[in-house]
Formats: sequence, structure tokens, C-alpha cells
Amino acid sequence: MVLGLAELSFLIVAWPAALIPAARPLAARGRDRLVAAERARLARWFGHETARPDGGYAFLAARAALGVVSGYVCAVTLFVGGLLLAGGLWELIAGGSETVPLDLPGVRLVTSGWTLGLTGGIVLLAVTALLVVGVAALERRLAARFLGPGGEELMRARIAELTATRSGIVRAVDDERRRIERDLHDGVQQRGVALAMLLGRARHTRDHDRTAELVGQAYIESRRLLDELRSVAWRIYPTALDELGLHAALAGVAERSSVPVTVHHGLAGRPVSEVETALYFVAREAITNAIKHAGARDILVVLDEDDQVVSVAISDDGGGGADPSGGGLSGLARRVMALDGTFTVDSPPGGPTRIVASLPKAPPCG
Repeated sequence: MVLGLAELSFLIVAWPAALIPAARPLAARGRDRLVAAERARLARWFGHETARPDGGYAFLAARAALGVVSGYVCAVTLFVGGLLLAGGLWELIAGGSETVPLDLPGVRLVTSGWTLGLTGGIVLLAVTALLVVGVAALERRLAARFLGPGGEELMRARIAELTATRSGIVRAVDDERRRIERDLHDGVQQRGVALAMLLGRARHTRDHDRTAELVGQAYIESRRLLDELRSVAWRIYPTALDELGLHAALAGVAERSSVPVTVHHGLAGRPVSEVETALYFVAREAITNAIKHAGARDILVVLDEDDQVVSVAISDDGGGGADPSGGGLSGLARRVMALDGTFTVDSPPGGPTRIVASLPKAPPCG
């Protein structure tokens, strides 16, 4: 209640003073000190360590109103309850209590004064305790609303986030397995069957010229099969990413692309393996989607970093309309979120499309 009165007094003076430019710094310092005092009180008494740097005047106004009203009500109930309890105990010890009639609806009771005093005092003290518990809950809600969630709320949110990303990673792995199986079935397996048929025909043909022709076709088909196997292996994980780094791996993607792809590499060094891999797959999938679905004619990939975050931004001049909830993009989002990163897609109908993935340089462990 004392802190609430101080906050109320400050607001009465500070709000008009904040309208004067010269007085705004002084009012801001006073506001910051009161908010700091509230943070310390919340951390000490409620274990609520807030996250936002400033709650502003709105928090102080709400806290002042709650502190003054709740403090007054609790003080009154505590005082009256204490008086009744003390009076009841005095009459009980003195032994001179008189009877007190109680007229209730439909019934008339007669009780002693000390019984009434003790009962009323205990009830009011219990009401005071319930008021304190209720005010504490309101304090936490106000702090969470204006100053940010506390440690327990953040922990629960983090657990929920980790649970969601874990299930997302499981779905992403399943999707990747389906894609690999589809690539093997539609490409490698078909060429293997064609190669086996050519060799079988050559084996059963007695015409030497026809046999030589079929063997030649089988040789060409075997080369295509090897190219298909290399392509599938490259799509699963390129060896250049481990051996030469992200820049070289994306340069290889650009060379294989059917449209011009420009890569701007602004990283001072190689990111950690998990981050580098995630950035590569985001860029490669975005390039593939831009060519396959958006009809892009030019694609730009920009790698950048600051003290805490490394990011990749892919822009194209295609038709836009990319769906972030689609299979490919949602899988990329789950991969990025599993590393505590952010993934955004800006793709209005008609284009252009811009996809940005930002990842912390030090991803979470485990």
C-alpha cells in the first residue's frame, strides 16, 4: 500500500510534468526508479522476474490503483478482525461475557459475546488471508501483462515450444524420407529397370551388331543411372557443404540452376555445422520452389550476420503466392525453429517473394 501511494503521488505529478519537454527526463527517471522497485519487489516476494525493459506509466497506474485499494481493504479487515478477536479473548478470560441474540431469517440464536467476537475475528482474518492471495494473483497478472512473463511462465512456454519443435522435427524427418523414397522410385529405380532390360535383351540377341547396339545403349543408361544417383545423394546432403563450406555449396546450387542465381556471401567465418546445414537447405529449397512453382527469372541469395544471428535471405522475381503452410516451406520452418531461429515468408500474389531464415550463432544444446 505504501508503494502504491508513492506511485499514485508520482503519477499525479508526473503526468502533467510529462507534457513539458524540459520535465520529461526527470519524469522518466522517476518512472524508471519506481518500475525498478516494483521489479525487485515482484522478484523477492513472488519470484516473478520480468523480461521487458520498461512497463511505462500504464503499469504504474494499474499497480497504484490495485495497491491503494487492496491495501486499504486488507488493512480495514485485518484491523476489525483483530479487534473482534482481541475483544472475544478478553471476555473469555474475564468471564463476564453477556449473551447476544442473533435474529436470522427464520431462526433466532442466542450466543455469548466472546463466541461472537472470536468467530467474527477468525472469519475476518481468513477473509484477509484470501484477499492477500487474490491480490498476489492480480499482481502477477499485472506484471505479466505490462512487464512480461515471469520465470515460470517462460519455462512453461519454452517447454511447449520444445515439444512442438520436437514433433515438427519428427514430421520433417518423415517427409524427407518420403521424398528420398520418391526420388529413388521415380528416378533411380526406373533407370535401373531400363538398364536391366537392355542387358537382358543384349544377352538373348544372337545378332552381334544388335548386341553391340544394345550394350551401347546400356552403357549410356548406366551413365544416366550414375548421374541420377549423384543427384539424389546431392539432394540428401552435398559433400561440398562439409568439405568447402556454405558458400561453395550454394555456388554449386547456382551452377545447377536453370535460371541466374546470385549469391552474396557476407559471413566472416563458417557457422557451426547445424546452422550451416539449416541455412543451406533453406536456400536450396527456396531456389527450387522459385524455379519450379513461381517461374522466377532471377534469384538473389544474401548471407549476412551480426553479433548474435546469422541469416539467409532469398528473393526472386517470380509470381509469388508461396504458401508458408505448404509441405516444403513448413518443413524448413520446423528445421529453423528447432534451432531457436525465425523463419518468415513474404510472398504476395504477383510477387516478388522474399524468404528469410535467421538463426542464433550458438544453437540450443539437446
